[in-house]
Amino acid sequence: MMYNVNHGFWWAMFLASLLLAPLLFGIINKVKAFFAGRRGPRLLQLYYDMFKLSRKAGIFSRTTSGVLQLAPIMSLLATIMAMLFVPGGLFRSPLAFGGDVIFFCYLLGLSRMLTILAAMDTGSSFAGMGASREAHFSVLAEAVLFAIVIFLAIVARSICLSDLLSPLSLVTPGISVPAVLLVAGAFFIVILVENCRLPFDDPETHLELTMIHEAMILDYAGPELAMIHYTASLKLWSFCAVLTLLLLPQRVAGPLTGMLLYLALIMVFAVGIGVVESIMARYRFLKVPHLLVGSLAAVLTAVLLLLFF
Repeated sequence: MMYNVNHGFWWAMFLASLLLAPLLFGIINKVKAFFAGRRGPRLLQLYYDMFKLSRKAGIFSRTTSGVLQLAPIMSLLATIMAMLFVPGGLFRSPLAFGGDVIFFCYLLGLSRMLTILAAMDTGSSFAGMGASREAHFSVLAEAVLFAIVIFLAIVARSICLSDLLSPLSLVTPGISVPAVLLVAGAFFIVILVENCRLPFDDPETHLELTMIHEAMILDYAGPELAMIHYTASLKLWSFCAVLTLLLLPQRVAGPLTGMLLYLALIMVFAVGIGVVESIMARYRFLKVPHLLVGSLAAVLTAVLLLLFF
């Protein structure tokens, strides 16, 4: 079980997440470079990029409205607000309340919606295609995400995010290990699609016709683009943190050990994403819904295992 609410430890973990989130992309790129036999970019490359972008000025077309300019900062704020409800390691969020998991999901949905609206505000055909694909895939991913929430709610008998993540691990007695593995696997697929990673999207592509996330941000530069990159890293950190808490052993010797293990597992999942992107190619867009529907079926199977076995 999670330790009692300790505001000091939780805030320390929250600040650590804000500081370390861009490191995940550095780890992913290093893993991909290793598989390709290259040195690759620096581990802290995203930090340098955001610092460089923050010193430049944004350029906006006269045909756009204030939506394009406000979307990056509003999306960043929505993502940070969502992170306030994620437990820090084994410590409950001091802002936790009944039903906050729904609030958490829709704050992330609000962040996505703002990005889509900004892409449509540009009037660009490429940005419009990216926005359409993002909206389509996110609807399917949302179904999987809420099925996972239902599974966790049955286990925890609560809809508070801190309660949902506290009773579940592979060593918890009374919970089917196959069910936990099915849920964890489905959530890993949700991480890939929600963060526009391979095999759903290629963050390194330069062909606008095959872009999703990158197509939506073609019109950004300067501090606004830095905020978009930082928001993406925070979102990836949030999802990896939730998956870590699903599998984190409950019996950890001391809070410091729990915090270090929590951070280490998040980095391990970043390595896992890098491995997946190194050994897989991007799926055809027509095959993406098949994988998401399969993930939904896996979670529903886990629910049946939980209820009847």
